[in-house]
Amino acid sequence: SLLAPERMQITIFDGLPALPYFNPDLDGDDPPAPVRSFRSAIGQADALLICSPEYARGVAGVTKNALDWLVGSLEFPGKPVAVVNASPRASHADAALRLTLETMSARLVDEASISLPLLGRNLDAAGIAADPDIGPLLRRALGALADVALA
Repeated sequence: SLLAPERMQITIFDGLPALPYFNPDLDGDDPPAPVRSFRSAIGQADALLICSPEYARGVAGVTKNALDWLVGSLEFPGKPVAVVNASPRASHADAALRLTLETMSARLVDEASISLPLLGRNLDAAGIAADPDIGPLLRRALGALADVALA
């Protein structure tokens, strides 16, 4: 949020670990409480910013599980989404994540979807914001996402 435009408020959803493993039998009229909470947060958001590490050339399991819980939801389709890749070497997960999001009818915002050279940099939020290469790139991406989401 150090680099976000003033009109943009960034909220981090920290409830992904509470989501049960996806089970279509539980995804009916009364899904588990953590799923309802997650879907509510998605519904209230104007846009999503997703950053997932790459494991074994794929999207992290917790990220994929969360997305699976959104497939049958009414809150997700058409939602503006930016994908931030924290390592240019992680091209397989980035491509898989984008394909999954397109399949789920996300509104991918290409101008806001970027790769950042963070691998091995050990930067905190202030360090990222102050970095002369990364800071401006992330600021432009957040501005592009805000332009679409808050238009």
